[in-house]
Amino acid sequence: MAGMGPAPKHPDHRARRNATVNMTMLPAEGRPGNAPAWPLAPDISLQVAITMAEAAQDEALHVIDCSENKRDIAAAKKRLTRAESALVQAKEMKKAANKSELLLWRSLWKTPMATQWEKSGWTREVAQYVRHKVKAESGSLDDAKEARMMADRLGLNELARLRLRWEIAEPASKAKKPAPARSRRRTGKYGDLKVLDGGVA
Repeated sequence: MAGMGPAPKHPDHRARRNATVNMTMLPAEGRPGNAPAWPLAPDISLQVAITMAEAAQDEALHVIDCSENKRDIAAAKKRLTRAESALVQAKEMKKAANKSELLLWRSLWKTPMATQWEKSGWTREVAQYVRHKVKAESGSLDDAKEARMMADRLGLNELARLRLRWEIAEPASKAKKPAPARSRRRTGKYGDLKVLDGGVA
């Protein structure tokens, strides 16, 4: 990210290891438990689109009901069709956005980084990232930029975690399978040869 400078070297790669700040180890299994309650209000831009579509619909219906001018009524019917279409689209967008936000929100709070967000009280910051990320995936370039910057602040990539002095611990080793038993019969260089009375066979 611009202005942040080069990432610090990992302590294992520094010549003077005793002069470095210790890394914070994050649990590989992630943060346990449920995600916090969603802290943000509904997306205002989608709510505005719904309100405007409803207002346009009401205005068109009023003209259709009250006007006696056929031309005005015909124009109002066209506006009504457009308003109804816009209203359905805005409501579907809001529904899809709410679902996508909830899924991403729950997923993020299971990550190793979430243990540090919880300690720092970064609930709203994570929610803001989620909202920008969902809009970015719908094609908003401005939201894509915001999501990328917030991902750096939240340690959602390896370079950002290095700057934050966070490191994901190695996962707990699974139970090792017992090594296959060695055959008691040891085969040496001449193991398959038999000694006979008359010599070697």
